[in-house]
Amino acid sequence: MCYGTHFTTPGNIASAASIIREAIDAGETFRAHSFESACARNEIDHRLTRPRHPWTNGQVERMNRTIKDATVKRYHYDSHAQLRAHLADFVSAYNFARRLKTLRGLTPYEAICKAWSAEPSRFRANPLHQMPGPNI
Repeated sequence: MCYGTHFTTPGNIASAASIIREAIDAGETFRAHSFESACARNEIDHRLTRPRHPWTNGQVERMNRTIKDATVKRYHYDSHAQLRAHLADFVSAYNFARRLKTLRGLTPYEAICKAWSAEPSRFRANPLHQMPGPNI
């Protein structure tokens, strides 16, 4: 889910991804916001929320601060590759090990697997195949 007017045409109250997909399938010429066009081309359901609501305000900023605190504020990196490797390790640990209150104590990976077992038609690939470990 994306927040901010830079992710959609100003004034939109709903995503145009389905209309764009229809135009692409029909071979028609169309004009669209680049983000919505990318969502349509990749079959991503772009959902919009109303701006300036407590459940959306600051979520991205809080996550960016968490990442910054865990990486560049705490460690010195000799190269950009070192930072990238540490960032990839942080994201993996967060997605597969961090239990979140907003997900009722599940990790993001567990929440995705739970959603997949409830509605597998919403997914392109089985998330159980994305688990890191000896199978990779």
